[in-house]
Amino acid sequence: MPSTEFTTSCPCGSGDPLSECCGRYHAGSPAPSAECLMRSRYSAYVLGQVDYLLATTLPAQQAGLDREAIRAWSLQSTWLGLEVESAEVLGGQPEHAFVTFTARWHDEAGEHSHRECSAFVQRGKQWFFIDPTVGLTAGRNEPCPCGSGQKFKKCCSTFLNRAVAS
Repeated sequence: MPSTEFTTSCPCGSGDPLSECCGRYHAGSPAPSAECLMRSRYSAYVLGQVDYLLATTLPAQQAGLDREAIRAWSLQSTWLGLEVESAEVLGGQPEHAFVTFTARWHDEAGEHSHRECSAFVQRGKQWFFIDPTVGLTAGRNEPCPCGSGQKFKKCCSTFLNRAVAS
């Protein structure tokens, strides 16, 4: 009988087996796009993979994440689905992207739906989620916390502000 991992559909809604979709990113392969990273992060919430969620957040923000709150939300929710509305790659150095999506889940308070436009930045071959709930401590003219070497105001600040405004 085949392994469940190979026959289980990926939680991201792609219709592909988990092992051929988000599972490979959870196992260490870098997601090739911001949309793939966002989908794999949703799947990580479904599967309770908190380490992956932390590791794929912008490194400068990781210390500000509440591991236990993420774990609790992940495990205490029944995840109902993900719909990706759009993915927009903006280019530049480093490359930035926005992914607009709606995630649905059920918890003790009832059923929920959350629409978000998330910002992402690519460093090297790896994409990172820029978490709007964790402040980036850099002045406008200081180097960007993403490590690009550019001023914060010319790099992630612009994209983070746009994602929050959406």
